[in-house]
Amino acid sequence: MELEERIRGGLYGVAVGDALGGTTEFMSPREIAARHGYLTEIVGGGVWRLEPGEVTDDTMMTLCVADGILTAPDDPIRAIGDRFLSWYASKPKDIGNIIRTVLATYEGNWFEAALLADLNLGQSAGNGSLMRCLPVALCYPDWSDVSRVSRMQSKMTHYDELCNEACGIYNRIAFAMLDQDAELREAIAAAVAGTAYEEMLAAEPNCESSGYVVHTFRWVLHLLLTSDSFEEVVQRAANQGGDSDTIGAIAGGLAGVHWGFAGIPERYSSRILIKERLDRTVAAMLALRTKDGLAPQR
Repeated sequence: MELEERIRGGLYGVAVGDALGGTTEFMSPREIAARHGYLTEIVGGGVWRLEPGEVTDDTMMTLCVADGILTAPDDPIRAIGDRFLSWYASKPKDIGNIIRTVLATYEGNWFEAALLADLNLGQSAGNGSLMRCLPVALCYPDWSDVSRVSRMQSKMTHYDELCNEACGIYNRIAFAMLDQDAELREAIAAAVAGTAYEEMLAAEPNCESSGYVVHTFRWVLHLLLTSDSFEEVVQRAANQGGDSDTIGAIAGGLAGVHWGFAGIPERYSSRILIKERLDRTVAAMLALRTKDGLAPQR
C-alpha cells in the first residue's frame, strides 16, 4: 500500500472515529441502543451538540501535534505547545480535565505544568496524550524520532508514565505498518510483547470504556484485533459508549493506517467538516517525509 494512502487513512481515521463516537460519549450501551438502535452513521448531537461531521478535542489536538512537528521537526515541543494554547484560547466544546488544568496553569514549562496538574488532581493517567499522538508516527520515518517525540508530547500534559508508555506502544504499532509494512495483528503483538498489555490481549476487556489510559488502550487493542474492517472498528467503539469519541479516534487512527484511506467508507470521510485542513496536513506530512520541508498552510 502506498505511504500516502496509509497516512491519509490514519489522519482521517482519527477524525471519523471521533465524529462518530462523539454522538454517544458518556452514554451506556443500553442508552445508545434505546436512542439509536445500533449507531452506524455520523449524525452529530450528543452531549456536545455536535454538527454532523464535527470533531472534538481528539482530532483538534492531533492536528496541534501535527502542525507543531511540521513547523519545527527537530525540536517540536514549543511549536506544539503554542498550538495547544491557541486551541485552548478558542474555547473548545470538549476538553479533558487533565489537559484543561495544564493549559490553564502553564507558565513556561510544560513538564512542570504536567507535574503540578498531577499533584492537584491526584492523578494524570488519562488518555489525552494517547488520543493525539499518531502524527508522530505519520511524520517521522526514523524510529528514534518517533519514540522520542511520542513520549515528549505526552509528558507535556500527562505526568504519569502509563500515558507515556501507551503513546510509545501505539506509535510502534503505527510505525511498523507505515515503515516496515507489517500487518496490524503482527504489529500489535510485537509492540505489546513484554508489557502489561500482552497478558490483556487474551480476553475481552473486563473494564469500562473509560478515560483511564489503560482501560482505553485495552479497548482499542481489542477492537482492532477482533474487527474485520475500518467500519466495524469505529462502529463498535461508538456503540460501546463511555469515552467513545476518544476510543473511536485512537482505534480509528490505527485502523486507517491498516486499511488505508480507501478502506474508510466515503459516506464517513466526506462527512468530516474539516476535510480541507486534513488534506493540507497530509500533504505537509508527505513533504516532510520526502525532505521538501513543506509547512502546514493556514
